[in-house]
Parts: sequence; C-alpha cells; structure tokens
Amino acid sequence: MYTGDVTVGGNAHTRELSHLMINKLAVGHFENNAYLLRCRATGAQVLIDAAAEPERLLTLIGPDPLEMIITTHGHPDHWQALSEVVSHTGAVTTAPEADIRSIAFPVDAPFSDGDVIRFGNCELEVITVGGHTPGCSLLLYRDPTGHEHLFSGDALFPGGVGKTNSPEDFDTLLVNIKEKTFDRLSDLTWVYPGHGNDTTLGTERHKLQEWHDRGW
Repeated sequence: MYTGDVTVGGNAHTRELSHLMINKLAVGHFENNAYLLRCRATGAQVLIDAAAEPERLLTLIGPDPLEMIITTHGHPDHWQALSEVVSHTGAVTTAPEADIRSIAFPVDAPFSDGDVIRFGNCELEVITVGGHTPGCSLLLYRDPTGHEHLFSGDALFPGGVGKTNSPEDFDTLLVNIKEKTFDRLSDLTWVYPGHGNDTTLGTERHKLQEWHDRGW
C-alpha cells in the first residue's frame, strides 16, 4: 500500500492509478522528493525535480525513454542532478519562466501559470503561486477515475506553505495557494511535496487561518 513515507537511501514508493504510475524517491542532503510519472497506456515518462543523486534517479527511470524533466522552481536543491540526468537520457527540460535565470542549466521549454504539460495520454496543469520563488509552481494531475493529485514542490507541505523571505512574499504565496488550490480542489486531493511526507488538502484546509495568523 502506498504511503509516500520515503527516506534517503531507501526504496521508492509506487502508486498505481488507473492511467498513471507515480514513483516517489527521496534523495540528497536536503531530503528532496523526486517523482517519476509514467503513462500506463503509452509508457511515456516524466521526472519532477532531478534534485540529487543522479545514479539513483537513473536507476528509477530505468531503460525506457524519459521525455521530460520538470523543475518546480529555481532553488538549487531541486535541480542538482539535472545536468547528469539529461546527459544520460536526452530528456527535454522545462521549468517556470520566472525562475530560469536561477537554474544553471538550459531550460528548453519554460512554462507559465495555466500551461498544460502532456506526456502520453496524461497531462499536468501548471499552477504558479510565487512567494517561495517568483516562479514557484505546483503540478495538478486530474485522475479521470478518481480524485486530483497535486505535486506541490516547495509551495505546500503538511503544516504550512513554503519558506518565504518577506511578509509580502508570504502573503503572495498563501493567497495564491488558497485561491488556486484550496478554493478549486476537493479535500481528497492528494499532495506530494518536494520534501517530506504527503498530505491531503482536506487534512490541511482547517489550518489556513492558523498559517495566516502566525505569518509562516
């Protein structure tokens, strides 16, 4: 049974949906989560955040082609393995347009809020919220036979939103998270963060006022 509770050096956890397979792996000193998504109908694969430990990421990817590497935002701990994984796979790189100057590797296809990333018969909707970085983004998968799945990078975690450097950035992030995720999506929406354990929007929804009041 999938729990999403992974540790650096441990095995990946796999979640099988009707149309999509999700593999979660923890890597690196910052205990980042990397997610390999595979379309079950076509075998098309994308990787979310080539964060660290490229050899483990390449083992996770396996012999099948990797179409794309998606970087959720520009902080270095989320793309340290990008160069090496691209050199072995030839995958296209994509990242938030507002963050590409922070990524020390060419970004082939910048994305913006509302864009759709397609692989095989599956697609991810880009939700850009800013605050943590200017282009900080989440990726939404709408399961045709179930609830939504939200890959949140460093925008949303169990217990709060991502770290910000000013009250203005915090307000930007919290308002956008509320309006673009909590106000749009159901409590069943499963959240896969860039570090640590998974959660759901329903688990976190009642904490929004607490986050606002404490300012982080």
